[in-house]
Amino acid sequence: MAEEPNLTDEMIAGRRGDPTRLPDDMPRWMAALIRAIDRLNLVVGWLVAWFVVVIMGSMIYEVVARYVFTAPTIWAYDISRMFCGAAFVLGGGYALARGVHIRSDFLYRTWSVKTQGRVDALLYLAFFFPTMLILLWVSSDWAWRSVSMGERGIDTALAPLLGPVKSSLPFGILFLTLQGVSELLKSLYAASRGRWPNA
Repeated sequence: MAEEPNLTDEMIAGRRGDPTRLPDDMPRWMAALIRAIDRLNLVVGWLVAWFVVVIMGSMIYEVVARYVFTAPTIWAYDISRMFCGAAFVLGGGYALARGVHIRSDFLYRTWSVKTQGRVDALLYLAFFFPTMLILLWVSSDWAWRSVSMGERGIDTALAPLLGPVKSSLPFGILFLTLQGVSELLKSLYAASRGRWPNA
């Protein structure tokens, strides 16, 4: 009896299995670099996932304080907003490592692995890295100015310091850029060997 296809995985072309499992015929320097970057982003993703606990805890506290004790907080909204934004940008590298970024794969999935690898490598070099480097430069300047001048939010009563949350953006872009290096190396391997390294 034929195995029922898992359409969830089939619809996500980038999902290619365990990102830390690499073939024996891959050059050692390449495998070491891919493993180091992938592990870094898997750890960052695991840590950032705990932000959900903080977000949920602050929201639950706010709802109970507001509706049960008629004592709304001035901090819950800011905490949830900042942690949610930080989780979104810091988790980008993890999402790329796991292959869950959205892609238009209606053509991609019909190509040979070598063609997929060539197209991925070309797109990383032509579009991904230039964009990430510009974003890293701009966001680093933006975060540094916020930290150095002690910028505070002006849209809520708490007026929290914005430096910490703005600093998450260049770090998130850095993690995503590093993961792009790993994905580029995997693409080059696929383009030359005709198979994805962690398939």
